[in-house]
Amino acid sequence: MQLKPRVLRTLAAFALAIAPLSSFGQTPAAAAPSSASTVTGDTETSGVKFDNDIVLRGNKLLLSGAGTRYKFVVKVYAAGLYAPVRLTTPEAAWDTKTPRLFKVVMLREIDADDLGKLFTRGIEKNTTREEFGKVIPGVIKLADIFSARKKLAAGDGFAIEWTPGLGTTVTVNGQPVGAVIEGPEFFSALMKIWFGSSPADQQLKDALLGGAKAG
Repeated sequence: MQLKPRVLRTLAAFALAIAPLSSFGQTPAAAAPSSASTVTGDTETSGVKFDNDIVLRGNKLLLSGAGTRYKFVVKVYAAGLYAPVRLTTPEAAWDTKTPRLFKVVMLREIDADDLGKLFTRGIEKNTTREEFGKVIPGVIKLADIFSARKKLAAGDGFAIEWTPGLGTTVTVNGQPVGAVIEGPEFFSALMKIWFGSSPADQQLKDALLGGAKAG
């Protein structure tokens, strides 16, 4: 299905997860990855601290893992995955029976222009044609949520929250934006960008599921 140019442009805030480095423009090389560390209730990766447990809508969620998205040696963002129990498999990450929270903190500025197609491609690469067709309405709603944002700066963050019986809520810098996106298919498709068979970053995928830390 062909999306309108406006929709593709406004998806850019999330497209960073799958965009090649050349799409962002070159930046000075960062230090090589080092192991994340856990300190007094926090897990740290690339200077970003993720609480090891949080309470969300009355539910206690545990940090399954955290890591840094790299493109070559350039740090793009830090991410953490939360669920009621620590998750170790990709299927568990996109399961919708219980709450989930996926948090991202930017480590460099991302320009919104021309990146929406890459986000859409990330979902397409990890879903069947039938699955992708079902989530197009959610993708369009997500585009509307981010239509006013041209970029995310270093230090900005967004979160994707799944609540059974409610849907997917998106927050930017801690503030809810847009309407709740209903339907478990959309949340699962979104998570497959990071946890599908063709993930944005295999090392980050492993780190988020409790493996060796990428950060």
